[in-house]
Amino acid sequence: MSRGVPAVPGTIVASFGRGYLVELEGGSLLECVNRGKRGGLACGDRVRVTPGAPGQGAIEQVEPRASLLYRSDPFREKLIAANVTQAAIVVSGHPPFSEELLNRCLVAAGCQGIQVLIVLNKADLEPETRRALAALSPYAGLGYPLIPICAKHDVKPLRERLQGHCTVLVGQSGMGKSTLINALVPGAAAPTREISKALGAGRHTTTHARLYHLDRESHVIDSPGMQEFGLHHLTGADMAEAFPEFRPLLGQCRFNDCRHTGEPGCAIAREVQAGAISAQRLEFYRRMLPMAKKPDRGSRRGG
Repeated sequence: MSRGVPAVPGTIVASFGRGYLVELEGGSLLECVNRGKRGGLACGDRVRVTPGAPGQGAIEQVEPRASLLYRSDPFREKLIAANVTQAAIVVSGHPPFSEELLNRCLVAAGCQGIQVLIVLNKADLEPETRRALAALSPYAGLGYPLIPICAKHDVKPLRERLQGHCTVLVGQSGMGKSTLINALVPGAAAPTREISKALGAGRHTTTHARLYHLDRESHVIDSPGMQEFGLHHLTGADMAEAFPEFRPLLGQCRFNDCRHTGEPGCAIAREVQAGAISAQRLEFYRRMLPMAKKPDRGSRRGG
């Protein structure tokens, strides 16, 4: 900490590369570096900073997190947002969304105790939206709120669900998250691009996470579009717990260490055979399982 300069509280409202934009309690902004170890900070983190040259500062301390949404592969972690109470997973019928990615986002959020909305954007595209609604109806049946909207025309149904929350928008490129931000926050000027017809997927338009204020109690974080969502920081038990239809059955299998991959006496497999649980959801879980870490390594829940 700089000698003679007291640290003041603030919130990271943008994270890009090795730099961070920190908003102080009075609303002023400082471009900051992390004086501690490199990386490890996320948009939404509450920090203490020492001001330096005009408009600049250094992050001295990170306050304990209430939640941390992040993804990981075997080599590194990619922090998405901290201290969020809600994740809005944005999907669309065009380009088609990845159900695999949707399930991974649901699991990552569920393991952090972050409630989830599924936002079906571009609802004005009727044939594509009908197909998307059919694919998403099982998730609505599991209790995940499903909100069809058209960001270019009316975002009121979504805005109502954002009140009183700090919400992170996540999803594939091309789902319309930047258009949503422009509609929710007039003047945000989030860049948008046309869908790449050649690739059949969106171009990455958001290159760093950014927090916007809707009102004093409601905030939204836009995150870069992604094409994959690694879960290497979770154990198999974490993953199973994040499937709401699995949760009441955990501990009821014949073997205490059942991984639900075909072991005899598996309670989840029994319910799949009875038609009470979707076979496709069990298959999604089994496809995630190989990336799970060993349980004795613990987890990073809450930061």
